[in-house]
Amino acid sequence: MRDILLVFLAATFVSCPLRAQGRASRTAAHVPVEITLTARQPHADPFNDVTVDVLFTDPGGALRRVPAFWAGGSLWKVRYASQLAGRHRWHSECGDAKDKGLHGVAGVVEVAPYRGDNALYRHGPVRVAADRRHFEHADGTPFFWLGDTWWMGLCHRLHWPDEFRQLASDRRAKGYNVIQIIAGLYPDMFPFDPRGANEAGFPWEIDYARIRPEYFDAADARLRFLVEQGFTPCIFGAWGYFLPWLGVEKMKQHWRYLIARYGAWPVVWCVAGEANLPWYLAQGFPYDDRQQVHGWTDVTRYVRATDPFHRPVTLHPMGMGPLTARHVVDDPSLLDFDMLQTPHGERGAVGPTVTAVTNSFQARPTLPVVDGEASYEMLMDKITAEWPRAMFWLCMMNGAAGHTYGANGIWQCNRRGQPHGASPRGTNYGAIPWEDAMNLPGSRQIGLGKKFLEGLPWQRLVPQPGTVDWDRAAEQDAVVAPCASGVGDQLRIFYALSARPVVVRALRPKATYHFTRFDPVTGQHARIDDVRTDAQGEWRCAPPAHGHDWVVMLELEPSTPARGEAGPARGRKD
Repeated sequence: MRDILLVFLAATFVSCPLRAQGRASRTAAHVPVEITLTARQPHADPFNDVTVDVLFTDPGGALRRVPAFWAGGSLWKVRYASQLAGRHRWHSECGDAKDKGLHGVAGVVEVAPYRGDNALYRHGPVRVAADRRHFEHADGTPFFWLGDTWWMGLCHRLHWPDEFRQLASDRRAKGYNVIQIIAGLYPDMFPFDPRGANEAGFPWEIDYARIRPEYFDAADARLRFLVEQGFTPCIFGAWGYFLPWLGVEKMKQHWRYLIARYGAWPVVWCVAGEANLPWYLAQGFPYDDRQQVHGWTDVTRYVRATDPFHRPVTLHPMGMGPLTARHVVDDPSLLDFDMLQTPHGERGAVGPTVTAVTNSFQARPTLPVVDGEASYEMLMDKITAEWPRAMFWLCMMNGAAGHTYGANGIWQCNRRGQPHGASPRGTNYGAIPWEDAMNLPGSRQIGLGKKFLEGLPWQRLVPQPGTVDWDRAAEQDAVVAPCASGVGDQLRIFYALSARPVVVRALRPKATYHFTRFDPVTGQHARIDDVRTDAQGEWRCAPPAHGHDWVVMLELEPSTPARGEAGPARGRKD
């Protein structure tokens, strides 16, 4: 009977988080359990004066110190998750040892195997793979990051539950698995602007005296739903310029609260958005505030030391000058992956994007690369799908571990007839409402690109610069040259932004390759024919008739004699 009960709980917990007021609770592997502690003594300022940690010892003897969060009134809660089945013992520690409701409370959590179909629980949360080039689940299953940008998605202007769920359903159907979202301290508005509130108000009191649990109770519902649908929330703690207003120590409090609330969930952390960006109306408005970077480095170090679950950590840079997270932290060893922001634009954004991804891929220490903010579709109501689509393929062919798409209208939650409006500097990014932006073609096209690449050994692809170019020297243009990636000379994929003839180099000489062409607009692809390279290992390819950007895959014929490596990269059936 006990085993049946554990299996039932494992299958149902995803949609019904378990809360335990007392000494014993049950959950499934990787699924958070929530334990409530009730103070027995009054505390005048509980958020600032009381610190509660709960120490969990897993069946293997490993100890985790998990911060608890103030849930309002006399309540504190702790959330815990583990991949290990068995009995996990815990006891609480409180800075006020006299409060026996918070200090010295003990209990157990029984963890059973997970029996559901949510990949974040079946395979475990996302982490950085051992090669430091891509992401994977905790059990080693590869994870192809495809993110969507919902910066202000926790505010009231994207209605909960109907609109939020509608948008999530659309993105899930298109293959997205990461949502970049900010924990209430937003860009493009003054602090405590009504546009940034959720159903329960703001995350902090007006003077930043203390946090407001009501805000995060409402945020929990949205973030929990994302996890239930298989999305990994990439939680941004704040926009960069909030650091001088809160100060480093208060920002650490903010981050301790986020870790306590969401660290047990399968999340990824971005410590700050545009960490080097000062307040918009600062004198001279410099785009690279190094003092602010020093402060965020301190906060990042604190996040790493405080999070007992060791979720992947990065920062997000302002897109001027160096476009990499390495630029907005004093110690790059604090990063688990490199997040980029590349220019919003059309053809002029191509060169800086390729350069940023290439430089990050080649930099040390080796980190997975994700362009976390590329050209947004319909930004200023004008950027068409061609350019967000191009940024995806250019990034992936130059070594990225995944990509994040953005649509104007969604990131700032425009409503029909009620757009977000001007930022503090007067910039207005456009009026397209979120439900129209949801259906922009670029989001589907990038999802099709991910689906195609997932059919390949994508985690083994390595950029192969110089192996593809326009066939006629007069057309060769470094800014828009084709980009290639592959596995040695066995598998080659290239992306061409223009419908012009190309020459492919560094293939196996006088070898037969299977030739597949992929249409990045429609997602259609088919084996065209077998092709033969010349004595120099080159092959020339005519463009498709459709006239837009295109993708080609070349796979070495399996019967080709080995040269250095045995056999082709894989056996594909079309």
